[in-house]
Amino acid sequence: MNNEQQELLDEVFLNYWKKVSVNNEEDCLVKQEEGSFLKEVRVLYQQEFINKCKTNPEFSERWGLQIDERELSLEERRKLANYDSVFVSPMTVESWDRNNVPTKLITTTKITKIESYE
Repeated sequence: MNNEQQELLDEVFLNYWKKVSVNNEEDCLVKQEEGSFLKEVRVLYQQEFINKCKTNPEFSERWGLQIDERELSLEERRKLANYDSVFVSPMTVESWDRNNVPTKLITTTKITKIESYE
């Protein structure tokens, strides 16, 4: 993940952190204690928040963050490795792995939902 994506994640997570509250049933765990119900806020850690945005479209939309991951094809990895030159011997997938050529593409999008009625 690059710096720009990390800044975006930090911004959206901070917004989540500020707005999560006991007034929202989705943010709460409900505990029963001696016949009465108590609400307890369950605030997600940043990695939990990111994982939930990846796997739960409603949660992702609610907080305005979409994260998509996909594996790169061998052709995409070859292009990233910059071994297009005929003067360089072809590299193997194992050498790409040793040289940290990326294997995934992560796309992070800040969603702005606009609704209108006519």
